Amino acid sequence: MEYILSILRCKRNSNRKYWQSFKYNSNSEYDTVISALKAINSQEKIYDINGNLAEKIEYSSSCLQKKCGACSMVINGRPMLGCSARLTNYDKYIKIEPLRKFNTICDLIVDRSIMYENLKTLKLWLSNDASIKDKRRLLNYEASECILCGLCLEVCPNFSPCGNFYGMSSIVLTTRLLTELDKEERNIISKLYNKHCFSGCAKSLACKNICPKGIETDKLLTNANLLAIWKKR
Repeated sequence: MEYILSILRCKRNSNRKYWQSFKYNSNSEYDTVISALKAINSQEKIYDINGNLAEKIEYSSSCLQKKCGACSMVINGRPMLGCSARLTNYDKYIKIEPLRKFNTICDLIVDRSIMYENLKTLKLWLSNDASIKDKRRLLNYEASECILCGLCLEVCPNFSPCGNFYGMSSIVLTTRLLTELDKEERNIISKLYNKHCFSGCAKSLACKNICPKGIETDKLLTNANLLAIWKKR
C-alpha cells in the first residue's frame, strides 16, 4: 500500500517550520513509522511528492522495541512512539510532528533535557542499595518500566518546560525512592515533591492513557502522595 507521510520539518538553528510530504510503499504488515522514515532516508537521493530534492529526515530512534523512548513524536495528532506505530493502523495520509512541548532541534528531534534537569533538582538517586520488602515496594518497582520518553509531559495540561510543575516522569521516579530513603532523606525529597509535583498535578491522568509501557500512573501517584504528603508508610 502507498502511504503519504507529511512531516513537519525544521532545519538546525532555524525557527522556520514547514511541511514536506513523501511517498512510501509498504509491503509488510509490520512496517512502522520509524521503518518508513529509515527506508526513505536510505535512498541515494530523496525526493518529496512534488519531485523536489530533499534532505534526509532527522529523527531519533534506538532500540525499536518500546524500551528506550527515543522515537517519541506526534503521529496524526497523538503523541506516541514511532517504533510502535504500525502503518496498517492508519489511512493513506499520515501526519508526523515533533513533540510540541519541547524545543525542536531539527525535524523530529527535540530537546528533552528539561526532564533530566528536573530529576536532578528532585535529587532522585539512592545512596544505598534498594530492596523489595512489601507490596508497596513491589508497586514502586513497576515504576522502573518508565523509559523517560516524555509522552506523559506532552499530553499533560499542567506541564510546561519553563514551569514549576515537573510532571509524571518525575513523579514516577520519586515514587520509587520514597520507600527506600531514611527519614531525613525522605523529608528532603518530600518537600521537593510537594513543590514540583503534588502542587501542580490536577490529576487529569492523560499520562496513564498515553504511556507506551502501560504504567498505572494513578496508583503510583496515590502511593507517592501517601508517603510524601500524608506521611503514611
